[in-house]
Amino acid sequence: MRITGLLAGLASLSLIQAARVVYDMNITYVDNVNPDNLKARQAVGINGKWPIPAVEVTLGDVLVMNVHNSLNEPTALHAHGQFQNGTNWMDGPAMVTQCAIPPNHDLQYEFNITQTGTFWIHSHYMGQYMDGLRFPMIIHNPAEPYKYDEELTVTLSDWYHDSSYVNLNKFMSVYNPTGAEPVPESGLINDNANVTFNFTPGKVYRIHIINISGFATFFYSIDGHQMEIIEVDGIYTKPQLVDSVYMTAAQRFSVLVTAKNTTDTNYYMHADMDTVMFDFLPPDLNPNITAPIYYSTNHQNFSPSRDVGSGSTFDDMTLVPLYNASSVEPDRQVNLTIDFQVTTDGFNRGMFNELPYLSPKVPSTNTMFSMGDDAMNVDVYGPQSQTFVFKHLDMIELVLNNLDGNAHPFHLHGHVFQMVGRGSGVYTGNKSSVTWLMDNPPQRDTIRVDGEGFSIIRFRADNPGVWIFHCHIDWHLESGLAALFVTAPDVAQKRMTLPQAFKDICEAGGTPSVGNAAGKTGLDLSGAPSGITLIPDGFTAKGKGAMAACCISAIIGMAAIVWYSLNDPQRAIRERMGRPPSR
Repeated sequence: MRITGLLAGLASLSLIQAARVVYDMNITYVDNVNPDNLKARQAVGINGKWPIPAVEVTLGDVLVMNVHNSLNEPTALHAHGQFQNGTNWMDGPAMVTQCAIPPNHDLQYEFNITQTGTFWIHSHYMGQYMDGLRFPMIIHNPAEPYKYDEELTVTLSDWYHDSSYVNLNKFMSVYNPTGAEPVPESGLINDNANVTFNFTPGKVYRIHIINISGFATFFYSIDGHQMEIIEVDGIYTKPQLVDSVYMTAAQRFSVLVTAKNTTDTNYYMHADMDTVMFDFLPPDLNPNITAPIYYSTNHQNFSPSRDVGSGSTFDDMTLVPLYNASSVEPDRQVNLTIDFQVTTDGFNRGMFNELPYLSPKVPSTNTMFSMGDDAMNVDVYGPQSQTFVFKHLDMIELVLNNLDGNAHPFHLHGHVFQMVGRGSGVYTGNKSSVTWLMDNPPQRDTIRVDGEGFSIIRFRADNPGVWIFHCHIDWHLESGLAALFVTAPDVAQKRMTLPQAFKDICEAGGTPSVGNAAGKTGLDLSGAPSGITLIPDGFTAKGKGAMAACCISAIIGMAAIVWYSLNDPQRAIRERMGRPPSR
């Protein structure tokens, strides 16, 4: 389905002089950053800089990122939204498509640029991108279908004063049985509390808006200006005029904004955090972030606020792709039920179908390339990898039933999908309970699934390789809210060969580079990560014994209290002296 939407852009490839665009990236710590003016901390940056500048390329280019890890911890980079067709190992999620890059080691990412629009690059190792390793990726189109005078990039982000490791230890803890997520201390525009923008009267601006948060959702608007949406998650849309947009973590928009014709008034840009999922509000948190847009810096005359915040009525299901791709009936349906429960390790974990994802001992892409015919067997990817193997070119329908009371953003690597239906409650196959969109439905790669509701999405399994599907609230991904889609492993083995560098990086970190999820051959999965499951519903034999012992102890304790009260030696003395009973 994405092929139709790319025809216009791909047709122009013959007119493009492809370039090899090289970025040398030394991933480093940057000390004493203080983007919210509240507390300085250490961030993870590139080449000693933070915030990290955007990567900019053009359709038809080859992007090369020469990465050196100068941290004292592993790392990995994911170009969010890039299909990586034919380069599955370049996708980035640690222990899915690659081993993490160990400290003081190098890895080169190289892939063709076949898409256009608004993307971003971030660490895909534990919660590291919340420490700052995240930056925009803008892909220009020489045959751009929309006209504008200038481009701006706006990132929306949450910011924590503690490192992701500290916060992850608090979140994944037996002392956090409710699964309360760490709440950010700040929200930021362009990772800076003091950012400003300048508009020139009469110009048309294309604003690339990217939510690079690990947790927070934002409402975005500009006082006194309407926005015309022309792109979402790299998919061109028919122009839609809106006053605000609602963006979950990892979603992106391009909007056209026409500047006023006078300079007598300035305006504020608004990014309001949706705090509904925050279990508490830090005392210094300002959830309503603003940045001034100056038509003139010679005065401080600002337009009255028209910020609607959480009152926004924006709905991305109303967006219509510019290039028509109507939905077709699926060849296979997969049901994924979203829930959070305390598991046998005592942690409150996210899970699909009552089972949290656990990383295997060998990256799943390496398993796919090294297991021969066994790569078609879901078992080789591990007992808790939540793996589904798809036939090449099948149309897949995912039914996402969210049992949680809060909404969650889900991202599919390697594809865009059609958002074909949604509804309240649990979808049980009753098609009349669904609000369907079959005629050119909206497309994107990150969807917000409503709390206690369901969404139905469809995509073509046209990209051989291993692709992770996960919640983009990073706390929830780390707790297990993920699944693996292995598309046409037989086709992948015929068309591609895993580069030696992606085997060497495993060996450098002491990780097996071949074999099944246990690092073994064949179907011997002994030793593969497993055993973290739901606590059994009802009492086991040991549980019944423990409960019986507790009940007997309680009865004995209560009997002792009654006996003591009836045989209180002081009671007879008090009665003989005519005193009232003590209280």
